[in-house]
Amino acid sequence: MLVTLKSILKIAEAKKCAIGSFNTPNMASIKAVISAAEELKEPVIIMHAQVHEEMGLCKMDEIAPVMLFMADRASIPVCVHLDHGTDLDYIKRGLELGFTSVMYDGSEVDIELNYANTSMVVEKAAMYNASVEAEIGSMGTRESGAPAGEELYTDPEEAQKFAEKTGIDALACAFGTAHGLYLKEPKLDYKRLLEIHKRLKIPLVMHGGSGVKADEYKKVIKLGIRKINYYTYMAKAGGTAVSKLPDKTFFHDIETAAICGMFEDARAAIKIFSEPEIV
Repeated sequence: MLVTLKSILKIAEAKKCAIGSFNTPNMASIKAVISAAEELKEPVIIMHAQVHEEMGLCKMDEIAPVMLFMADRASIPVCVHLDHGTDLDYIKRGLELGFTSVMYDGSEVDIELNYANTSMVVEKAAMYNASVEAEIGSMGTRESGAPAGEELYTDPEEAQKFAEKTGIDALACAFGTAHGLYLKEPKLDYKRLLEIHKRLKIPLVMHGGSGVKADEYKKVIKLGIRKINYYTYMAKAGGTAVSKLPDKTFFHDIETAAICGMFEDARAAIKIFSEPEIV
């Protein structure tokens, strides 16, 4: 069942849990994530990021119809989300293709331009009945895990102002997580996240969700996180499953092993995210 981000996050708010949001740059990852969500009977978000094309993965025009088809035929609510769109024309194309949610990432432009561009995306998305996520602050890494701008934690007061002025549906916060593999244990700023949660009336999003411990997930969910972006460790699980195959195996065996590995990892993550917050 194809739904918007706004509607799927209402489910999360009602249950006081978070929705798993997974990058799915190919058919194997789409199958793994949706199958895991269907087994658990939990809603899920599948994502295409603009940086995927720079990494040599599927182009948006190629993968979007597949994502939308698989979401529409799923037995659970599925949002199809454009993640980390940095180019307004690219986001417009995503909306035209049918993405039910888009994220404008203005973390590497000055604050005034971030306000202006985010507001334009909100206006354009409304024409397609699509939701909008945006970002204040910077994690210091790109969605691919490569270095980006300076790490800058989200300021609670600025976050409140940004959300109210732009009219976004969800806000991505920088409070200690990072994209890609963790080279050292993350130190999450729970006090900052609590202050943001108190000030904002919209759902909060955690990027760089892979590699965080189960009890840390529970804490951030309690502090208002309703969407958790997750990919790196799922992709690694798929690669690990493939590495255990014998030599001289066929490609279809490789793909099947990768799907199984990603399925198990995605299912474990969704199970943690979907459990209600600790009261």
